[in-house]
Amino acid sequence: MGNGVSVLPSASARNLGFIFDSSLTLADQISSVSRACFYHIRDLRRIRPVLDFTTVQSIGTSFVYSRLDYCNSLYYGLQKIQLNRLQHIQNSLARAVVAAPRSSYANQILKSLLWLKVPDRIEYKIISVTYKLLQYSAPHYLRDRIPIQSARSTRSSSLGNLLHPPVQSNLKITKRSFRHADPHLWNKLPPFLRIPSTCSIPSFSDSHHEPGCDLSYDAFHSRLITHLFFKSFPP
Repeated sequence: MGNGVSVLPSASARNLGFIFDSSLTLADQISSVSRACFYHIRDLRRIRPVLDFTTVQSIGTSFVYSRLDYCNSLYYGLQKIQLNRLQHIQNSLARAVVAAPRSSYANQILKSLLWLKVPDRIEYKIISVTYKLLQYSAPHYLRDRIPIQSARSTRSSSLGNLLHPPVQSNLKITKRSFRHADPHLWNKLPPFLRIPSTCSIPSFSDSHHEPGCDLSYDAFHSRLITHLFFKSFPP
């Protein structure tokens, strides 16, 4: 209260187009995304008969994925019920793109389209950001939050393992933060995807020839997509 005026807390607030609720369940944000996406999916189904596959896929990914992927790293660690709502959007889009019945099995369609599922797209975003931080050391306010494990501490540190931050809170929401999520996801990657700690940072030196040191941006992300895809859709 100031100058006799009471300021009441809001149940939710929008920041850069993303809706945060007081409990950080992101339920309001997902409801907003769902309304916008299904509006476009319904329109896409109406015009699907007159569109070729390439065009409909381009339209669908442009209008729907732009919303599903916006700030999607914030969805990491959400309750499964909320992630399932996002997955339902992607499943509906996939069926619309291939003109499949609404009751058709979505997994096979997603696999045929080579689309990562929503949880994998979330992991992809966080791991991609981590790679850029290790590669280019920017932005500094995030780079300083991902210390690399000392090379003399364990054998696994030579594979570019990241240190887990000390647990300073018993709240489950703490593990959803980038500081906790990025070492958890990065350290689970197969060795051929992790950057060795002996590589120079921010730019890798040409004198290093260890696996991963010469892994380009495009090559890393291509391998990452393949890794995540086969994790969801085993051959």
